[in-house]
Amino acid sequence: MKSKLIGFLMNFWISFSLALYFHAGEREEKCIIEDIPSDTLVVGKYKVQRWDIHTHGFLESATGLGMFVTVTSPTSEVLLSKLYGPQGTFTFTSYISGEHIICFQSNSTRFAVIAGSKLRIHLDIRVGEHFLDESAIQAKDKVNEVNIRLEHLIEQIHHVTREQDYEREREEKFRKTSEETNSNILWWAIVQTLILVSVGIWQIKSLRDFFISKKLV
Repeated sequence: MKSKLIGFLMNFWISFSLALYFHAGEREEKCIIEDIPSDTLVVGKYKVQRWDIHTHGFLESATGLGMFVTVTSPTSEVLLSKLYGPQGTFTFTSYISGEHIICFQSNSTRFAVIAGSKLRIHLDIRVGEHFLDESAIQAKDKVNEVNIRLEHLIEQIHHVTREQDYEREREEKFRKTSEETNSNILWWAIVQTLILVSVGIWQIKSLRDFFISKKLV
């Protein structure tokens, strides 16, 4: 029963991912931004489909087309820059928390005039995932299987803890920014009030001097 429960939890963790698809021109670079905590493993899988003008639909694969995958850290450091095939898997580890930029661009060498084919890129990103080798687990006895799955679960718990710490850090930064903004607004309101009071006093004094000079008072 314990083994089944752990297996269910593992399947739950493994199934959690960010899956999407987007369109791009054949020579167009498309990027996504992923907010990732520090010391986190990121695994991405993609598949490219090319538009067929004859069938007016996307082909199952884009044979012969490669994809450059580039990952940039929040400090503009290139963590990954590699050419893959029309479908593949890429991995990288974040070293600092923040927004990481993941870019895709085909290696098409056709001239821009004729390279007008549209591409559909399917992307599946898993953050903080450590995949289990099921074949290796099945080759071991039940005790080792439970231990391996427990270790994997502990890794996932550590990842969740890092996520929570990162979210608290972001919340703290947002709170400080909000407090500074509110403080600046308060001081600006005080300055505006002082300016209006000063202008009012100056206008009253100017009118009084005018009336006195015209001997109206």
